[in-house]
Amino acid sequence: MSDQSPNSEPVSHQASVMGVAYTWFLSIAVLAVMALVVGVVALFNPNGGGGDDAAVGGEVTVEVTLAEMDIATSLDEVPMGSTVTFVVTNEGSMTHDFKIDGEVGTDMLLPGASETFEYGPVEAPIEAWCTVPGHKEAGMATTIGIEGGAAVAAVASGDGSGEAAEGDYAEIDPTGEPSEGWVARDPALPPVPEGDVHEVTFNMVDKVIEVAPGVTQELWTFEEVVPGPTLHGKLGDTFIVTIVNQTDMDHSIDFHASKTAPNVDMRDIGPGEELVYEFTADYAGVFMYHCGTAPTLHHIGNGMFGAVVIDPPDLAPVDHEFIFVQSEYYFGPEGGFGDLTKMQNDDWDAVVFNGYFNQYVYSPINVGVGERVRVWVMDDGPSENSSFHIVGTIFDTTFKEGTYMLRPDERRGGSQALDLQPAQGGFVEFDLSDEGYYTAVTHKFSNVGKGAAGVFVAGNPPPR
Repeated sequence: MSDQSPNSEPVSHQASVMGVAYTWFLSIAVLAVMALVVGVVALFNPNGGGGDDAAVGGEVTVEVTLAEMDIATSLDEVPMGSTVTFVVTNEGSMTHDFKIDGEVGTDMLLPGASETFEYGPVEAPIEAWCTVPGHKEAGMATTIGIEGGAAVAAVASGDGSGEAAEGDYAEIDPTGEPSEGWVARDPALPPVPEGDVHEVTFNMVDKVIEVAPGVTQELWTFEEVVPGPTLHGKLGDTFIVTIVNQTDMDHSIDFHASKTAPNVDMRDIGPGEELVYEFTADYAGVFMYHCGTAPTLHHIGNGMFGAVVIDPPDLAPVDHEFIFVQSEYYFGPEGGFGDLTKMQNDDWDAVVFNGYFNQYVYSPINVGVGERVRVWVMDDGPSENSSFHIVGTIFDTTFKEGTYMLRPDERRGGSQALDLQPAQGGFVEFDLSDEGYYTAVTHKFSNVGKGAAGVFVAGNPPPR
């Protein structure tokens, strides 16, 4: 009889099985730890490892082509850590530049000019654009990525999710007053100069101008004023206008009162250049003029517009004749130029007569009781319409887009508002029957609170 118990063999077999299982457990644990280590190393060294990883370092050349309003690059991505030689050529018809983050890059390039510069080592996607005001917003911007995609860029830049903070926009102080020394724009229509030929010079100048209480903007101007000077003539007169570009960007001028080839008289001129624009006034009315350089919306929206008045034949005499040019402001930062994105979205901050918020509320216009008044109105936009109305009177004469809509006659017709779209104009005539304060507005009342208001004072009423 054996000394072994009936359970001896099973116990030995069980131990063997347990040993094998333990060995497999250790093996799997070791492999798991190794995998974890490899993963951690890969996480903190994304450029190391196999042949499928992105290239790192080295030198690369990127050709950049500038045009209106576009930037084209020969490469969409460059290696992390590389040094990039940018060869930039302006193939457009306007002056452009190319700057990384708006700071590092070329000088302003005239049409056809080229410039080369180096940038590196590259540590994040490259953001570059044309710094001519408005060109970036109009499409002249580009991004050159990092080879290897978003993961590489994210490691290089932290989390890859940050964006530049949007600048603060200027805001009107609704309880404020114009600054000390502010003088309202004279609303009187300039008289027609003597003779049949009128020679004028418009210097195009950048100028920081107060446009509302507490708000200044860097405006692009004709003769340092917004709107530009009003020209006044009669049918058959010839205007010889010399424009002189004293800014660092391209500009032009488009007189709606003229019939001429746009590619000749309305062409862009560069910094320091001049152009002579001659036209004959063959049609009566009030006409817009403006800079037509792309993006035209930005150039008009930032101040480059004005009016030309050509009297219709046998214009009736009046006691007072005024010019109101309605326009909008789209504020950028305080002291900066207007925001093109706001302009593209019709998101105006102010609607004004003759360039200043509530201008003739702060400085009312005085007329006599019963005196005959003519107000020319030009909607220079660039985008908002106008419904010119004076509270407390009726227009007995209206003239719109070259023709009379209403004249005094036995029918006793009256008009309450002159409706205008951008680049339309006309005039109204009226008298103020009693002493008092008569408010002029656009009857689109959402814009009255944004500055499209003024006051006519008839006679000598008591203070309000």
